[in-house]
Amino acid sequence: MMNSTHASYFTLAAYLDTGIFEYVYFMVILSVYIFIVGANSLLIVVICVNRSLHEPMYIFLCSLFVNELYGSTGLFPLLLVQILSDVHTVSAPFCFLQIFCVHSYGAVEYLNLAVMSYDRYLAICYPLQYNTRMTYRKIAVLIAVTWIYPCLAMVVLLTLSSPLKLCGNVIHKVYCDTHSVVKLACTDTAGINMYGLVATFSTIFGSLLLILYTYMRIFLVCFCGSKQTRQKAVSTCMPHLASLLNFSFGACFEILQSRFNMNNVPNILRIFLSLYFLTCQPLFNPIMYGLKLSKICVKCKSLLSKASQSVKSCNILNVYR
Repeated sequence: MMNSTHASYFTLAAYLDTGIFEYVYFMVILSVYIFIVGANSLLIVVICVNRSLHEPMYIFLCSLFVNELYGSTGLFPLLLVQILSDVHTVSAPFCFLQIFCVHSYGAVEYLNLAVMSYDRYLAICYPLQYNTRMTYRKIAVLIAVTWIYPCLAMVVLLTLSSPLKLCGNVIHKVYCDTHSVVKLACTDTAGINMYGLVATFSTIFGSLLLILYTYMRIFLVCFCGSKQTRQKAVSTCMPHLASLLNFSFGACFEILQSRFNMNNVPNILRIFLSLYFLTCQPLFNPIMYGLKLSKICVKCKSLLSKASQSVKSCNILNVYR
């Protein structure tokens, strides 16, 4: 236990002694990370290089896939290093960098999903006015707000929490988070806790209120509209709803775990659920949108087919040289 000082490093105490299986866990997690990077990068490239996909819905999807890369990169490299390490410590600067990445990822995800629901609301409820209401300037503003607001909020939070004098340096998790660090402080942290709660719940409930409003309006239009309108709504809204529910489940547990005593929950289950929103969402989104949205699916197959043909051509040329 440290005696009221600035910590130069933190110990991540939630890692279990896996013995010879640490290499198995390392390979599994490395494979998951490679798949996340590959799948999300593929969809980003497909959207960027195909002019037919330069529509608001796909541009917002591209922002979502970039966020999946951002969030997973904030977690997986450190996670992989810690799995193979005998001493599970992380320097204070890297810990605060991870805090910034993980928390801003969560906020960007919710705001992005809220913006996407607003886009679907305009497309389904105001189809004739959609192009005049959802201009490229408006798209740029919405994406900028989605990213800049969480980053500024995290800068303020880290400015408040990083100078704190701590009475310990042990974090009972497999990655760094703000509340775990703030709980180690020797001084009163009521102001920081209040700011954290306001920033968290304003982002979550603000996003959820917008999503609920837009979907209520969409369902009303679908109920009164034609069969074609209902089919359009289902095909574009179902992946979004599935993504929202999946992320909300993981984020909800993480918020509850950070604020309340969860010692009655088995340690391995706590670790899995705390990692859920950082691992399953980046896996879930590219699979869900890549398979469910036909335009993206067709373009992905076309791009992969061209890449495969290029590789075969190169191999044939190498054989005849």
